[in-house]
Amino acid sequence: MTNWIEILEKIKLADYRALARAITGVENELDGYLPFLSELKINQEIPIVGITGPPGAGKSTLVNGLITEYSKLGKRVAVLAIDPTSPFNFGSLLGDRIRMSSHFLEENVFIRSLATRGALGGLSAKTIEICDVLRAFPFDMILVETVGVGQSEIEIVGLADTTLLVLVPEAGDEIQGIKSGIMEIADIFVVNKADRSGADAFANNIQKIIHEKNSEQQAPAVIKTIAAKHEGIEELVKLISEHKIKKTAEKKYLLLAEKAYRLIQNKRMKDINKTALLADIEAASAVPEFNLYQFITNY
Repeated sequence: MTNWIEILEKIKLADYRALARAITGVENELDGYLPFLSELKINQEIPIVGITGPPGAGKSTLVNGLITEYSKLGKRVAVLAIDPTSPFNFGSLLGDRIRMSSHFLEENVFIRSLATRGALGGLSAKTIEICDVLRAFPFDMILVETVGVGQSEIEIVGLADTTLLVLVPEAGDEIQGIKSGIMEIADIFVVNKADRSGADAFANNIQKIIHEKNSEQQAPAVIKTIAAKHEGIEELVKLISEHKIKKTAEKKYLLLAEKAYRLIQNKRMKDINKTALLADIEAASAVPEFNLYQFITNY
């Protein structure tokens, strides 16, 4: 039996073990987790930075560099690494925390992986709730790294105060395709691995594309980094800070509305159990005249 009252009190005292227990309880929807969430004192001023982009862009390395930089500034940082999930057992396929292992023992850093459990959009369905748990803890910054599944990652914009889109010079030939999807959600464009050929031209191309869609005052920033060598990370931290200052009240309400929508959506889907659905599909589809649309109408 989870003692939520005890956990709540210990979170107020900045107890990392209690925080970890709370996240496990919320993620697995243990008895009492909803009243616990209702009692949280959530600090909405703690910024959430979303890091998204295609696979191989170096998101985890960039996150590692951001942790290092924020640690130098004496900041307390939480990291949620959203891992892709097996469609068969819903377990995590990757462990991005391994790449951040150098920070595991630092007192001001908390790192946690979450499986998507089949959720689309690069985020776990529980990410919003867990971010609110983290916002009840005295962190200075929360970093959320998405799976890297492509253009469906636009959900991060409904969660993060600042969204970083990480790209690499090799994406140059695909830029026209990218811009119709995740290109539109970024607050800051990060051209990582900028020591590779074509980085300058690629960054300039991004600048041209975003300025076609935005005025000079509204256009997202573009920055080149070499995360593996910690180059450009300090400048990136400054850009994140500047964006936080510029964040409008309008975006604040849009973020809250989007999060409310996702939470209501999840609540209404709670009676749909994927394991039971699989068993029902298996039984129903044994009939030759099986029709999926009739099946879902009666489900």
